[in-house]
Amino acid sequence: MKKILKLIGLLLIASLNSQTHRFVYELQLKMDSTESDYQKFNMILDINSQNVKFYGRNLLIADSLNKKFGNIDNKHVDMTGQIVKRKPNTFDNENFINIKFGYYSFKTNDKITWNISSETKKVQNYTLQKATANFGGRSWIAWFNKEIPFNEGPFKFSGLPGLIFEISDTKKNFIYHLIKHQKLQDIYPTEDFLESNFGDKAIPINEKQKQKLLLEFYNDPFSFERTNFSKTNNNLNININGREIHSIDELNMQVKSMQEIIRKYNNPIEIDKAVHYKN
Repeated sequence: MKKILKLIGLLLIASLNSQTHRFVYELQLKMDSTESDYQKFNMILDINSQNVKFYGRNLLIADSLNKKFGNIDNKHVDMTGQIVKRKPNTFDNENFINIKFGYYSFKTNDKITWNISSETKKVQNYTLQKATANFGGRSWIAWFNKEIPFNEGPFKFSGLPGLIFEISDTKKNFIYHLIKHQKLQDIYPTEDFLESNFGDKAIPINEKQKQKLLLEFYNDPFSFERTNFSKTNNNLNININGREIHSIDELNMQVKSMQEIIRKYNNPIEIDKAVHYKN
């Protein structure tokens, strides 16, 4: 955790008004729970008087480049599955997800019941207190600070009497550490990359429809390419992951390969909502 966190207490004020408090977390996650390697992402928690938003920093970078150069050609697809938006001090989340070529949103209620321990530890000049909870089919350990008056944390982890500095599941598949804080003078606009994905406005669905879309993608991840083959009597050269495909048989092999990848990296943070893909 960087020394810049020492400034947090000086920057916080009782009322957010039109300001945005931005907290940056380093997220380490295992795409495959059976492996030891982690993928690392910088994630952003924006808190203002209207909303709490959590999303990947790469989305913010792509949006900043688009605004600088006046276009929406610089797109980015979130790889964490952790884009959420909610009202402050609530558990009602709006979730955003990319599936194939579509961008979707669905609503969930994610109330978390915390068990607050008397155990504390020091991180730099901050005293952090321990709390535990079960959420999403995983057991979690959080460390929060009572002196920072936001009952928020990364992803859907909220409801503690202070800001979460660290949180991880007990099997260490997902590990978050707070690394930076900024105070922005205005409410930061996210409509170009959160509520929509660089020109594609989120289509509202429910969780059942989300599961159906994910299964449809798994069953035939190259359905668009397959349609093109049928329209051209198999006389079409297409490129998938750098490989030229010249026949339906070759396309089917790519489907099997992609399905193996999807099954291998099927380790969502809410494991109780994981899609059960058939081999």
